[in-house]
Amino acid sequence: MAFLFKEGLPIFGIVSPPEFFLGKFWYPTYEPPDFGILPLIMGSLIVTVGAIIIAVPLGVATGIYLSEVAHPRLKEILKPIIELLAGVPSVVYGFFGLVVVAPWIQGIFDLPIGLTALTASLMLGIMASPTIISLSEDALSSVPSSFREASLALGASKWHTTVRVVVPAALSGISTAVILGMARAIAETMTVLMVAGGAAVIPKSFLQPVRPMTANIIAEMGEAVHGGDHYHALFAIGAVLFVMTLFLNLLADFISHRFKETGSGSL
Repeated sequence: MAFLFKEGLPIFGIVSPPEFFLGKFWYPTYEPPDFGILPLIMGSLIVTVGAIIIAVPLGVATGIYLSEVAHPRLKEILKPIIELLAGVPSVVYGFFGLVVVAPWIQGIFDLPIGLTALTASLMLGIMASPTIISLSEDALSSVPSSFREASLALGASKWHTTVRVVVPAALSGISTAVILGMARAIAETMTVLMVAGGAAVIPKSFLQPVRPMTANIIAEMGEAVHGGDHYHALFAIGAVLFVMTLFLNLLADFISHRFKETGSGSL
């Protein structure tokens, strides 16, 4: 990312890299402007962590059910439906969160507004679940049937075989599914723009409004003067987001290959 910084942000030297990454205030229209993206990074991280807490247990458990428990006919019905959910436009999820989930969160926790990090986490968790479910089920189904037969022949129960044999054998695919689900959550735009609240502050709890990086870019790009400081700052945020998602994808690839090498060596 060195090309982004020439005495500060791209080609205009308004703020240094430490101030850009660690600054606690994002006020691009002030004089002088503040271009600290720490609140935006923390907003993205908190909604992503919340989404993963929701999506991982739901996704992996559903993948195990489809692969090991569900009747083949039921699996043939549920699997396409789950994969279709991954193709639902994010604005539809955002609208559902805005009119259903946000008032529900507001009422339960007695908040002045229901557009919070928790609301965004719930919606992103629902959106990431189909990806995790589908990839986890594929990984579990690819485990050779001889593994299951050997375990059952030794007297293990169906549940013990699933937990102690099948899941460890598919851990590479499951880990990849989780990381790709995380990448989907951290890169989501429309949903978090509609339900996260839009407050560029460092969150102290899930019940505060936040503004993730993606929501900030789409909310302000139309108002930024082309070629100005604000415009380049938004592009710098996009570069940071690109590096984060690239890292997650490289991590998924590394974990997948590492588990495959370990597995092949143990066999």
